[in-house]
Amino acid sequence: METIFGLAEALEGSAFGGWARGSSLAYPVANLVHLLGLVMLVGAIGVLDLRLAGLWRSLPLPELSRALTPIGVAGLLVMLPSGFVMFAADAGSLIGSPVFQAKLAVIALGIANALAFRVLWRGDEPAGLGRLMVIGSVGAWLMVAALGRLIAYT
Repeated sequence: METIFGLAEALEGSAFGGWARGSSLAYPVANLVHLLGLVMLVGAIGVLDLRLAGLWRSLPLPELSRALTPIGVAGLLVMLPSGFVMFAADAGSLIGSPVFQAKLAVIALGIANALAFRVLWRGDEPAGLGRLMVIGSVGAWLMVAALGRLIAYT
C-alpha cells in the first residue's frame, strides 16, 4: 500500500502533476470533459438500464442497446484521461481519501456488474437477478457521480 502512496506523490510532484495543478486551463477543462463523460455514461447506460428493468417496453431493446451502449462506453473512456489529469493535480492527498477510494471501488463494481450482465444476458429480457443487476448499475453510476462531487468537500 505504501508503494501506491509513493506513486501518487511522485505523480503529483511530476511535471505532469504540476501542469495539471498550475495551468489555468488544464484542471477546469479536465473537469468539464469529465462531466461530459459522466453525462454520456449515466445518460446512455441509465436509459438502457431502466429499459432493461422494465420501463419503456415499447422501445425495442436490441436497437436501444446498439445505439446507447457505445455512447456509455465512450463516456467512460472520456472520463479516464480527464480523471487522471484531475487526480495528478492532487494525487498525494486523494489516494488516502476514503471518498476517493470508495469512488474507485464503486467504479470497479459498476464495470464488473456491466461485464457480468453482458455475459449472462445476451439480448434477452432480464428477470430476477438480471433486473437487480441493472437497477444496481443505475445506483452504482449515480453513486460514482455523487462520490466524485463529494471529493471536493472532504
